[in-house]
Amino acid sequence: MIPPAESLLKQSNPVLVSKSAERKSLKVTINCAERGLLLLRVRNEIQMTIAAYQTLYESSVAFGMRKALQAEQGKTDMKKRISDLDKEKEDLEMQLQEQKAKCGETEKREKEKREDEEKKHSEEIQFLKRTNQQLKTQLETIITPKK
Repeated sequence: MIPPAESLLKQSNPVLVSKSAERKSLKVTINCAERGLLLLRVRNEIQMTIAAYQTLYESSVAFGMRKALQAEQGKTDMKKRISDLDKEKEDLEMQLQEQKAKCGETEKREKEKREDEEKKHSEEIQFLKRTNQQLKTQLETIITPKK
């Protein structure tokens, strides 16, 4: 059984494989020039394809590394942004609590003020009613003829 070409390439030295292929193509060229030229063109195509794949692989690896670095940098930036936003949120929550406390104190003061005003107003009305009643009584005593 003949091993697959991939395993031969992995096991063998590429330079030796290349020289062996050149010797075989030279033998084929000696026997038949057309086949030799065709074999030469096939070999050149294979070499160009391998070079293209090698370039593609290298650029893919470089691209992958760049993207990994960008992702890591983005991750670091996002962690910092999250930390900053958490701090800002805590500050805003503290401000909210302070404002709620201030609002509660203001409402309490205004309620007390309103109750005091209502009490004064009520007392003033009572005073005016008594005064009015006294004046009515005095007026009636003055107007009413004495018998």
